[in-house]
Amino acid sequence: MGALDTIDRNILRLLRIDARMSNASLSAEVGLSPSACLRRIKLMEQSGVIRGYTALVDAGNADASIAVIINITLERQTEDHLDRFEAAVRKYPEIRECFLMTGGSDYLLRVEVESAGEFERIHKEILSKLPGVLRIHSSFSIRNVLATRPKRN
Repeated sequence: MGALDTIDRNILRLLRIDARMSNASLSAEVGLSPSACLRRIKLMEQSGVIRGYTALVDAGNADASIAVIINITLERQTEDHLDRFEAAVRKYPEIRECFLMTGGSDYLLRVEVESAGEFERIHKEILSKLPGVLRIHSSFSIRNVLATRPKRN
C-alpha cells in the first residue's frame, strides 16, 4: 500500500477510538460509501498498516495478569544485531509489545504473566536466549493506572 491519504488517516483515527464502529457509521464520518470505506480498511489490513484489533479490559473485572516491563540492552547496536533480535522477538506470542528505544536500553518489551513463576519460565526459556542480549532489567507492575485510546475530536 502506498502513502496514507487524509481519508485513510481519518479512518485509522476513528478505528483507534472505536474499532467496533459499524462500517456504515465509519463511512458516513469519513465521507465515503460503505463499500469504498470497507475496501480501504481491507487494503490497510492486508498491507499491515492495521495489524489487528483488541479490547481494553478493566483488570478489576477480568482475570488479572501482571504486566512486566523489560529493558533489554544488546551487546552491539549494528543493523545485523538489531535485525536478529527483532526477528527472534516476533516468534514469541508471550512478548506482547517490543519498542526500539533511545536512552539507556535498546529495547523495551512488555509481557503479561499470571505469576512470578510464569515470568521465571519466560525469562529462562525466552528472554535469556534472545540473540545478542547483554543485559535484561525487568520491572513488575503493581496496577494499571491508565489504559486509554484517542479521544474524538
